Amino acid sequence: MFVSHRDEIEKKTIENPALKGVTKQVLIGPEQGWKDYVMRLFTLTKGGYAPRHTHPWQHIMYVVEGEGRLFMNGIDYPLVPGSVSYVPAEVEHQVMNAGDAKFVFICIVPEFGDK
Repeated sequence: MFVSHRDEIEKKTIENPALKGVTKQVLIGPEQGWKDYVMRLFTLTKGGYAPRHTHPWQHIMYVVEGEGRLFMNGIDYPLVPGSVSYVPAEVEHQVMNAGDAKFVFICIVPEFGDK
């Protein structure tokens, strides 16, 4: 059993030259008792982004706040609070902040995809 609030969970700024302005929080995963999957909360500052990339696992996203874009298979999809997406394994994709405020989304991946 696990109960918390996102404000109480450790925030890690991801340091990587391919990223800009990305903070990650592991909300629930194996340490909290959820075997096989990890629910993370990402916050992208204004102008923040992840690189275009692929990986061998699928993931789902749910937008909590702000405005963003999801580039997937050559198409830019606008994202706003309440937007959901499914990104299949091995599909090129990129997440970007498209607004003037922070962009916050939940991303759920298999445990082996939480790197």
